[in-house]
Amino acid sequence: MVEKMLGVTLHAKWDPKKDYRPHPRDIAKKQTYLGSKVWRYPEIRIEEHPIPKLKPDEVLMEVKACGICGSDVHMAQADKDGYIFYPGLTGFPCILGHETAGVVVDAGKEAFDKVTLERFKGGEAICTEEMVWCGKCRPCADGQPNHCEKLDEIGFNVNGAFTKYVALPSRLVWSIEAFKDRYKGDDVFVAGALVEPTSVAYNAVIERGGGIKPGDNVIILGAGPIGVAACAILKRAGAVRVIVSEPEPARAKLAKKMGADYVVNPKKEDFADAVLELTRGMGAALILEATGLPEVVWPGLERIIWEGRTLLTTVVIVARADAKVPLTGEVYQVRKARVVGAQGHSGHGTFPHVIELIANGMDVTKMVTKRIKLEEVPEHILKLQTDRENCKISCIM
Repeated sequence: MVEKMLGVTLHAKWDPKKDYRPHPRDIAKKQTYLGSKVWRYPEIRIEEHPIPKLKPDEVLMEVKACGICGSDVHMAQADKDGYIFYPGLTGFPCILGHETAGVVVDAGKEAFDKVTLERFKGGEAICTEEMVWCGKCRPCADGQPNHCEKLDEIGFNVNGAFTKYVALPSRLVWSIEAFKDRYKGDDVFVAGALVEPTSVAYNAVIERGGGIKPGDNVIILGAGPIGVAACAILKRAGAVRVIVSEPEPARAKLAKKMGADYVVNPKKEDFADAVLELTRGMGAALILEATGLPEVVWPGLERIIWEGRTLLTTVVIVARADAKVPLTGEVYQVRKARVVGAQGHSGHGTFPHVIELIANGMDVTKMVTKRIKLEEVPEHILKLQTDRENCKISCIM
C-alpha cells in the first residue's frame, strides 16, 4: 500500500459574517453548522494526504466509486461576497465526497458486520452512511441519528471519499454484495454510491413525510438526484400519479425513466394549473420540495393545497437553502396541511430498505449521466454550478 494518496480537497477562509450567531457546537476556525455564514473564498485542490490509520471500530475502504453531490457543488460555489452557498455543517480543509462505495481492505478488531455480527475479513463490497452519528447524545438515544448533537459528516468536516482510501466507523457500513447478482463490474459500486442519495430521498418521503397510500397523487419539485430517486421510491410505494416540475429537458426525460408519470415545465406553463388539471382538482397527498428555491415554488405549491380537494397534504423540505420560506399559515390551518423538514439518511432502517430495493430491481444507475476519473472531479464540481443537463456524475476509481 502506498504511503500517500491524492484527495480532492476544499479550502476556504474562516471569515464570519456580522450576523453570524455561533451554534453551541461551532468550533472557531475548524467547523460550523452555518457554513454559508462563515466560510469564504472556496478553492478546490488535488493534494497529497496520508493513508488513514484505523481505530479499533473502523474499516479501511478502497474507494471504487463516488458521486458528486449538490452539496459538493455548493460548498465550492461562492456568492457575490465570496461566501459559500452551502448552509450546513462544514469544516475545512477537507477531502470532499460522501456518496461512495468500495471494498474493505482492512478492519479494526472491533469492526463488525452488523448483519453477520462477524469481523470484516476484507474484500467485502460495501457502501456507507455519511452522517457520523455518535450513538450517545439524546437524539441518538431517542432513535434520531440524523439529528445527532455531536454529528460529523464524511466529506463535510471529516475527510471524504474523493481519494483512494477512507476510514469508516463500522456502524455506518453496509454490505452491497447482493448487488453482484444484478450488476457487473463498476456498476456494482456505481449503484452502491447511489444508496446514500437515494436514502436521503427515502428518508424524506417515507420516514419524515410519512409515506403515502396506494392511489395517492404526489408532486416532486425539482428533478435533481434526490427528486428522481423519490420518483422511483414513490412509484413503487403505489403513487397513482407522480408529477414533477422541471424545466431542463434532459432532467425531465430522466424523471420519466425513474418513474414520473408527468413532467411539467414551469417556465412554459403554470405548474399549479397543470397539477390541478392532471389530478382532476384533487391536488396531492405529498409534495417534495427538492429545488432549494422556496421563494420561487412556494406560491404555486400553496395554490395546489388551497384549491385542491385533498386534505392533510404533507410538504417535505429536503433541499438545503438559506432562503426563507414564504409560508401562509391560513392555507395550512384551513386545509389541515403540514410542512416538515428532512435531513439525512441514517436510522429507521433506511439504508437496508434502499439496498433491498436496488438489489431487487429499482435501477438507480439510470440517474448517472456521466462517469469521470479523480483528476476530473474539481472541474466537474465547478461546471455543475451552471450545468443543469447532467443529473449525477460518478467518479470511477
